[in-house]
Amino acid sequence: MLPKTKKTWTKARVKNLGIDAIIYTFILLVAMTCVLPFIHVMSKSISGEAFVIANKIVLLPKGITFDAYKKIFADASIVRSLYVSVVVTVLFTIVGMIITICAAYPLSRRDLKGRTALTFIFMFTMYFSGGIIPEYLLMNQLGLLDTWAAMILPLAFSPYNLLIMKTSLQSSIPDSLIESAHLDGAGQIRILWSIVLPLSKPIIATLSLFYAVGRWNAYQDALFYIKQRTDLRPLQLKLYYLVVAATESFQAAVEGSAQLTNPEVLKASCIMFATIPIICVYPFVQKYFVQGTMIGSVKG
Repeated sequence: MLPKTKKTWTKARVKNLGIDAIIYTFILLVAMTCVLPFIHVMSKSISGEAFVIANKIVLLPKGITFDAYKKIFADASIVRSLYVSVVVTVLFTIVGMIITICAAYPLSRRDLKGRTALTFIFMFTMYFSGGIIPEYLLMNQLGLLDTWAAMILPLAFSPYNLLIMKTSLQSSIPDSLIESAHLDGAGQIRILWSIVLPLSKPIIATLSLFYAVGRWNAYQDALFYIKQRTDLRPLQLKLYYLVVAATESFQAAVEGSAQLTNPEVLKASCIMFATIPIICVYPFVQKYFVQGTMIGSVKG
């Protein structure tokens, strides 16, 4: 019996190792699809224009030069745009999380009358919206054009994040805990501050990351709402205008047979310049991010 048991255990182990190898290979391939494009763009951003024009850059840079980055930092308004992006992202994340928490907590309580209808109203906005023109007219009537609020208030609330927060609170905060706090004389604000928020750190960190990344990468609303005050242009919009100007110069050089300055290197350096700051945030919230995405998937 012992040899047979050992043989069976060996076959099971080999089978498990084979399955693990397939899983790890699949994960590696998925990871490479994310990492390799980043390495390619980074290599283009520090490569010579001649190599980029000839499409000789794959993963390793050639003719290393930092002229594109020098051109970015040569514009003094870049620092101002970076400051605007940081301030807007921080304020946007704080306002968005306050609104989301204050809306999700009541909707997560079963004793709230009409919570199903309210949830449907919020969810309805995920599928239907007024459109760009009505939004612009509304911003104009409210006098928010060319203001800080134009980049903070319109997108500060996300119904998608609200539903995630609501589901998380329902699955992680038991009703018995809320009821015991009520018996001890605690009000709703005290319960939210002292019980709900400390137990919801993973999902708060996850949604904060969603808000921050979404705001950091957005530039379309600033393109519409920030026209006169160039000092309020965020980093992404500033880099967008910088790339457009380089592209127009390149096209003019082609038509005039002048010396060419390919904008691809500048585009790559702009992507790296705008991506690296938000990437630096991930290591600090990665632990909570993993916990937050797993909330509700396993019930004890």
